Amino acid sequence: MRAVSEPGAWGDDHRKLTDSISVLVGPNNGQYPSGNSLLIEGRSETVIIDPSVSVVANDGAPLPVDAVINSHSHEDHLAGNGLFSDARVHIHHDDLVGAQSIDGLMAVYGLNGEPRESFEQTVLEEFHFTPRPDAEGFSDGHVFDLGGGVTVEAVHLPGHTRGHSGFRMDGVFFLSDIDLTGFGPYYGDVWSDLEQFEASLAKVREEEADVYVTFHHKGIIESRDTFVEMLDSFTAVIGRRHEAMLEFLAEPHSIDDMRANRFIYRPHVDHAFADSVETRSAQMHVDRMLRRGEASEVAPGRYQRS
Repeated sequence: MRAVSEPGAWGDDHRKLTDSISVLVGPNNGQYPSGNSLLIEGRSETVIIDPSVSVVANDGAPLPVDAVINSHSHEDHLAGNGLFSDARVHIHHDDLVGAQSIDGLMAVYGLNGEPRESFEQTVLEEFHFTPRPDAEGFSDGHVFDLGGGVTVEAVHLPGHTRGHSGFRMDGVFFLSDIDLTGFGPYYGDVWSDLEQFEASLAKVREEEADVYVTFHHKGIIESRDTFVEMLDSFTAVIGRRHEAMLEFLAEPHSIDDMRANRFIYRPHVDHAFADSVETRSAQMHVDRMLRRGEASEVAPGRYQRS
């Protein structure tokens, strides 16, 4: 199945950036659970990057798709993989298992017990997850040649997941989940890493493009100056979280105390893995404090600002 949507199904949400590159815009600029998928048409092949739930809802893309490229293994970026059953699937080799099986995807999150069971059902039912054991891995710098001078180059930007990648095209850079939102960087999965995320943010800041595209919320950004300003604000969230945690540790506290205090999500957020994200994020920041000499372990499992 090549999954071509009905003429007019996308309407104004099919936005051309160049002759070969367009964005399939999800509701509210790709607000979760949807996203903004890229469609790139070359002379010999057409690829879609991160087919969203909106692509599934519209029964496909405006053009026949020869290959799917996933930026990383998270449920919202893999939603349309099963829709394009005749297309090849490509993903960075560090995230390959997440596209190949549901067990592999759950390993990326690191959920266990009831939270895993609940979220697994959500992934299967609401995000249409379809295992693609045929998925192929790529590495940083891999170039997909679509013919006629149209190429897509993978840029490894780990931290969000181990294999999280952006994509460099003719005047366009796809940021995936470096989404520039006020929420800030997400590094709360087992396969996340704060140090790597910061290195990726510094790396992507050097990307020169005419247009930047995020998978969520911000969507299409048509100014490098605006992109840099938004990226710097996004990056600064990490520092604000760190300072808030240091302030909390003016008195001795455990990681469980920090989880309950909620430094990542607002108190009203009820999500299957909010607690695990808070726990992992707090542990990463405490580890950083210990390395820097900003805090010490004053009793087993209890930390205080130095």
